[in-house]
Amino acid sequence: MPMVGSGFSILSEDFAAAPHRSFAWLREHAPVHYEPSIDSYFLSRFQDVKRVLTDHEAFTTETLQVRAQPVMRGPVLAQMTGAEHTAKRKTFVRAFTGAALQDHTRAVHANAADLIAPFLARGRVDLVNDFGKPFAVQMTLDVLGLDKEDWRQVAEWHSGVAEFITGIALTPERRRHCLDCAEQLEAYLVPVIEHRRRHPGEDLVSKLCTAEFDGTTMGNDEVTALIVNVLVAATEPADKTLALLFKHLIDHPDQMARVRRDPALLPAAIAETLRYTPPVQLIPRLAQREAVFAGTTVPAGATVFCMIGPANRDPEAFTAPDTFDIDRPDLGTARSFTAAAQHLAFGTGLHQCVGAAFARAELETVAAMLLPLLDQVRYSPGFRYRETGLYTRGPAALSLDFTPVREGGTGRG
Repeated sequence: MPMVGSGFSILSEDFAAAPHRSFAWLREHAPVHYEPSIDSYFLSRFQDVKRVLTDHEAFTTETLQVRAQPVMRGPVLAQMTGAEHTAKRKTFVRAFTGAALQDHTRAVHANAADLIAPFLARGRVDLVNDFGKPFAVQMTLDVLGLDKEDWRQVAEWHSGVAEFITGIALTPERRRHCLDCAEQLEAYLVPVIEHRRRHPGEDLVSKLCTAEFDGTTMGNDEVTALIVNVLVAATEPADKTLALLFKHLIDHPDQMARVRRDPALLPAAIAETLRYTPPVQLIPRLAQREAVFAGTTVPAGATVFCMIGPANRDPEAFTAPDTFDIDRPDLGTARSFTAAAQHLAFGTGLHQCVGAAFARAELETVAAMLLPLLDQVRYSPGFRYRETGLYTRGPAALSLDFTPVREGGTGRG
């Protein structure tokens, strides 16, 4: 456990270097931690975090008006409540379940096979930068029905949008850059939206353009916001969780061997990865009225950050929570990608991630394809592991060596 004193700050470089080292201290000694420089409260205990995320009347998503709406170009799903939220969420649910999910799963395999193919004969790949990041954006464009040829440009714009949403203290220069990215992304999307209104297809953009609420279709700004919503949300599991899954299995060779022998264990390994190292570490809410947590009063109007990392490692919720264990009996793999999930990686309550089922199918499909191809997988010589991010967090890179695969060994059928 680190030496943490009154000068402790979640915004410090020490915390950013290894947040997990402070999780236990926060839960035990500062479960309601106040950061004066941003006038915000950070909650780290499982029950406190769950209380905030499930009480959507006392703790609202109004913070997103400042944190997300300027770059989303309109209100996002998490800002909605009541009939509007129900109707628009249903459009997303239909796009990520049933027959649509089966189509997406086939696209996942095809995209992954194409991306990994150039690296198989070399026997080396950076699972984050060579594979995870391009795959995440390309697959999301596929889901939306946008042109994958534009993925590099979209990825650049997406990066700026994501920085704005997840940045805790942006400089004026970075803020302007992020807003420029959002404006360019909007300019790219509006002609597509207008074309899909006139010529709708089966893609998600078309469904958003033609969906009605109270007898009217959504305006361009509303559709743009929901497209960017998908783009930002859908990239996190593919980008970060896939690499983290391989890292944890490499670090636990006995569990890696078991997953290789029995692919039916993959869902448990993915669920445990999400619990142990959730890609989204902070979820903000606005307190509508005064609330008390662990004897500390949070005033009405305060910004509250739910800390998913320490909550997911709370011994009040999980046995031996700092141990990566695919056999964990208190996780419940079957419900780990539903509203009944024990872990909080997808949030919980009204605004739980709508794409959890898709994330599961995506991760299982890619991992099941890569595991046999990356035989004898290990860290590349000289590679030094490092994670980055406060709001969202994942490996900066994951350079892996493996037994080279002969040409034609991607399993494309």
